[in-house]
Amino acid sequence: MKLKINIWTGILDIINAVVFSASWFVIFSTAFSDAANGGNATDGVGTFFYLMAGIGVVLNIIALIQSKKHNISIVGSVLGLIGNALFLFSGALAFPAIVLLIIGTVFIFLQHSAKKGVDSNNQTI
Repeated sequence: MKLKINIWTGILDIINAVVFSASWFVIFSTAFSDAANGGNATDGVGTFFYLMAGIGVVLNIIALIQSKKHNISIVGSVLGLIGNALFLFSGALAFPAIVLLIIGTVFIFLQHSAKKGVDSNNQTI
C-alpha cells in the first residue's frame, strides 16, 4: 500500500532540496543588489525560503503520523522533517538540510513496512 501523502511529501522534499541549493545564491545576490540600489527585496526573498521550509516541516509531520498509522517505515519522514527544520532554524544550514532531504526522499518513496515480516496491511508475510 502506497500512501499519497508520502508521495507528495517526497516531491516537496525534492523541490525543497533544489530551492535550498539556490537559496544562498539568491539571497546573497539580492542583498548585494539591495545594498547597491537601496532596495529592500532581501526580506521577501528570505521569507519565501523559510515559508517553503515551514511547509516541508508540516507535510513531513503529517506523513510521519500517517506512516506510523499504516505501519510504514518513518525514516524518510523523520529525515525530511529534520532537513526542513534545519533550514527553518537557519538558512546557513542549507547544505546539511539538502543532504538530509535527498536521503529522506529516497526512504519516503520506498515506503517499506516498518516491521520485518509484516506488510503495510498488518498481515504477516
